Amino acid sequence: QVNFVVCQLFALLAAIWFRTYLHSSKTSPFIRHVVATLLGLYLALFCFGWYALHFVIQSGISYYIMIIIGVENMHKYCFVFALGYLTVCQITRVYIFDYGQYSADFSGPMMIITQKITSLAFEIHDGMFRKNEDLTPSQRCLAVRRMPSLLEYLSYNCNFMGILAGPLCSYKDYITFIEGRSYQLQQSEANGKEDTKYEQTDPSPNIAVAQKLLICGLSLLFHMTITKTLPVEYNIDDNFRATASWPVRFFYLYMSLMAARPKYYFAWTLADAINNAAGFGFRGYDKNGVTHWDLISNLRIQQIEFSTSFKMFLDNWNIQTALWLKRVCYERATFSPTIQTFILSAIWHGVYPGYYLTFLTGVLMTLAARAIRNNIRHYFVESPAVKLCYDIITWMATQLAISYTVVPFVLLSVKPSFTFYSSCYFCLHIASILVLLVFPLKRTQKGSKKHEIIQPVWSKKLEEENLLQKNSYSTTNNSFSQKQEITCRYQALKQ
Repeated sequence: QVNFVVCQLFALLAAIWFRTYLHSSKTSPFIRHVVATLLGLYLALFCFGWYALHFVIQSGISYYIMIIIGVENMHKYCFVFALGYLTVCQITRVYIFDYGQYSADFSGPMMIITQKITSLAFEIHDGMFRKNEDLTPSQRCLAVRRMPSLLEYLSYNCNFMGILAGPLCSYKDYITFIEGRSYQLQQSEANGKEDTKYEQTDPSPNIAVAQKLLICGLSLLFHMTITKTLPVEYNIDDNFRATASWPVRFFYLYMSLMAARPKYYFAWTLADAINNAAGFGFRGYDKNGVTHWDLISNLRIQQIEFSTSFKMFLDNWNIQTALWLKRVCYERATFSPTIQTFILSAIWHGVYPGYYLTFLTGVLMTLAARAIRNNIRHYFVESPAVKLCYDIITWMATQLAISYTVVPFVLLSVKPSFTFYSSCYFCLHIASILVLLVFPLKRTQKGSKKHEIIQPVWSKKLEEENLLQKNSYSTTNNSFSQKQEITCRYQALKQ
């Protein structure tokens, strides 16, 4: 863990140097690719030792598969190989070397590389094999029309900005950044038209990086001081279960799981800051000319902590992984896309039984929350007073449901997970099943889209921010659609 933090801080300094001295206006894409790749492999070697060879092996074999198999079926072979290789490494690490290891290990970066390998394989398949009219708008905009070189492929998978903690980005976005076309693209989109006010400027990420580093510092401080005093394991302590009342137990459940989140806030926000410091992650300007550096951000903390629906929480947590699951699984599933997506997410996360218990529970919670939202939500959103009460109740229910669902994810093993659920009499499992039996899962869409995400009315600042940004932060789908639009517009401008 110390090595990981040291390497990320070094990567932050390297990113500033990369943007300053190897700017695309001064340096060729070839040099930028080489430097980004070598720095990434050096950091991986320093942090994980010779286990870092797995990154090169996985990437190298996947590239070889793409070359020899051809564009028709390579996405299937790359998907099976990359996910299989990751799973084998996770099995050996967990069950042979160190079960229950919480510290950073080499399988973490391999999870990100697996995402990149599989998403790029699908994008190449879409761009070089499938007919344009058969693609969805998102697939059409992300489609890659030529095979990347080995250097481009290794740079995309193993660059120093994202090799340790990601986040995932599309291949097109990364290549556009390396070649120095991202600013021209985004600047031409200001106010929905070409605007010479911004065309000659190179937006500085300094303010965005400083803000994200401040969040990192606060998250780390919270993790080091509060998290250890509220261990999740205490939820299954015999004395606590025997003596604490139900309200106290549920309150501690919420507090302990909330205290477990800052370590993710720290790691993902620091990774985002590193990419921004290198000049990557610029999404564009709003109507007032304010820059936004959240193109590849992985979480939105305010929306997570004030989530009023299960969907809202998932849409704002590990955003890039949610996009990956959508692109390679949900959109392409032939049956039960929700179930298939949760299963893939569990496999990708690892081989601990607790992961599977969490994601199987997550399927129930998601379907039940969707049924409730579609059937009763529209009755409570007309009156501000009623909506306030509805927001408070749904916030409490969402936070409790999330905490209840992810306990096995933290406890890892079957026995303590079932100890927790049995001590709660599987109450939310049973409630979810009853909801699915009582409410139809789908109903007419009257009012559904209008109120797809309910923002807490007491969070005025958050609501104003969403209005300012035209709800670009409300859901993963909205953020994704905006990125699609930018990419498509760029292709039109290029042509």
